[in-house]
Amino acid sequence: MMKLVQRFSELVKGTINGFDRIVFKGCILPLMSATETMKFCRFKGILNKDYKSWMMEQTTKIVDAAEQYAQNKSGQSITHLSTWKTRKESLAHERQQATGITSGLIGVWSCLEAGSSYRARYSAKTGYPLLQNYQTQCKHLYFYFDDPQLVFMNIRLQTWFPYHIQVCLNGREWLRRDLEREGVGFLARGNKFLHIADYDRAQQLLDKQRAVRFPELLNNFLPVVFPVMSGVLGNYLSYYWTLWQSEWATDLVFSSPDKLSGIMDSLLRHALVTGTSTRVLCYLDRPLTKDGNPYSCSRDEVVTRLTGFNNGIRLRHWVGRNSVKVYNEQNVLRVETTINDPGKFKDFRHKQGQAEDEPKQRLIMRKGVADIAVSQDINNRLMGDLATLHDSTPARDCLDEIVHHIAKNGRRFRGIDPTGKDREILLAISDPAFRISALTNKMVREKLSGSPVLARRTDKQCAAKISRYLRLLRAHGILRKEPSQNRYQLTLKGARLTNLLQGILAVSTENLMKMAA
Repeated sequence: MMKLVQRFSELVKGTINGFDRIVFKGCILPLMSATETMKFCRFKGILNKDYKSWMMEQTTKIVDAAEQYAQNKSGQSITHLSTWKTRKESLAHERQQATGITSGLIGVWSCLEAGSSYRARYSAKTGYPLLQNYQTQCKHLYFYFDDPQLVFMNIRLQTWFPYHIQVCLNGREWLRRDLEREGVGFLARGNKFLHIADYDRAQQLLDKQRAVRFPELLNNFLPVVFPVMSGVLGNYLSYYWTLWQSEWATDLVFSSPDKLSGIMDSLLRHALVTGTSTRVLCYLDRPLTKDGNPYSCSRDEVVTRLTGFNNGIRLRHWVGRNSVKVYNEQNVLRVETTINDPGKFKDFRHKQGQAEDEPKQRLIMRKGVADIAVSQDINNRLMGDLATLHDSTPARDCLDEIVHHIAKNGRRFRGIDPTGKDREILLAISDPAFRISALTNKMVREKLSGSPVLARRTDKQCAAKISRYLRLLRAHGILRKEPSQNRYQLTLKGARLTNLLQGILAVSTENLMKMAA
């Protein structure tokens, strides 16, 4: 991160790192299997065949308690939504603005959503019904609050057994309330801080969020959203909380939107150039060989998307369900890692129950707040590549590497003429579209269709000529072949050369002389 900050030190006012959106899921571990659930039913005196009727009675109690709470605290009944696709957060914000609620319950909404529950099915082996886990549609309740500490947040409660709970918070909203409490001035838009009077203090407050004992914090909401819990489940069961989804954001706050927009196009183009599939795998900590290539048995799929976002532009790399993205909004440049599948990462830690004096092991990352430090490492890797946007290497040195002939594996390869006969092929392979899925012989031929390079040649002759070009560019280290594929990626050396060539061709002679002076 520091390399990127130093690179734009004259433009950046301050930086902050910390949670953005975080989602916790709560479940009751003894009730996560059908066998243990049947033991629970026997303890409660509930026959398997009567399980459904008992469960629906408890669902009625839960909904009635929520209705009473909604009436008492917000003056409005539960609002039922006809489809789960409706964005509940927008409805809650609209109601909050309309009613002027500044603290407490904003409202309760309900809808049918997918959930996991149990049902009784006759077993010929036992001669009586057994409970089986299955996926179903059931009523979920959404409680939206403006909490004195956590600000805008929501809790989702599944009204069917085993009563899963999901709590959604926002670290930036939390920071906003802490800054207000301490009297630190700031200017914010949504979850972006456009200005903070004391960035060091803001970072300290963000760091304190990771030290919070979240199980205790989340358990405090159970009497509010699930007041009949002890009557339904008894006094000996408790929720186990996991970090189901996390967004960790690094914000660089520029002095003005114009300063950021002036470099954003170049920054995103550079991110596309450097964001090859292997580099994205490296960003997201996926295993690579010593040569920096994916293992032949790897099934990781890399997806890159470039889209408009809130009057800015967003570049997002996906590997499986985890992603890292960079985008701008107003005067804020944000790099953000989203982790939906922590099992794809490993860290050094003790096994559960292992003594502290025993050596740590490299184990699959848990779904806990303490293990989320990997997100900052991902942000740092991406920002490290972004920091190479402006390279101080003289153009003479870049050209000297390629204009002379070389010998490789007993074969002699001619030098490259970047401004002469090889200009068209170099410009073709610099197309950002090739940075995502790599390029092939056919793609390059289509790109050069109609150019003098392939004029008056048959398809077979064109393919052979491009093959010779690809072999030449590989020999000079400008292209790299993907393992077990006839696809090629532009290397960092190639990216530097093509960027240089485009700059030379685009700049005027007058400006070029000024820069050289």
